[in-house]
Amino acid sequence: MKQDRLKLIEDMLDKNPDDAFLNYAAALEYKKLEQDQKAKSLLEKINVKSPEYLAVYYQLGKLYESENSIDKAIAIYKKGLEIAKNQDDLKTFGELSEALLMIDEDFDGGN
Repeated sequence: MKQDRLKLIEDMLDKNPDDAFLNYAAALEYKKLEQDQKAKSLLEKINVKSPEYLAVYYQLGKLYESENSIDKAIAIYKKGLEIAKNQDDLKTFGELSEALLMIDEDFDGGN
């Protein structure tokens, strides 16, 4: 079932390779299949091509954490916080703040 969903997403990506949502959906499917490197690569691609795509920051930060790249995780969470603030997205701002609080002892909650 997961493979079928991934195949469908990949087929759509063939037609729209730079679509942020489709790349994000594919990354989540790869993550479910425990193919973290593929997921990370797609999330990094989105982050470069569509930096305003807010959903990517939490997922990419978590992948960095899982590979013990804490400095990268902190940096991506902080970048996401700026964008969440600019977009007035309080939910995502809260999620990113919480993620940062768990790993960065110098983080003050985004204030």
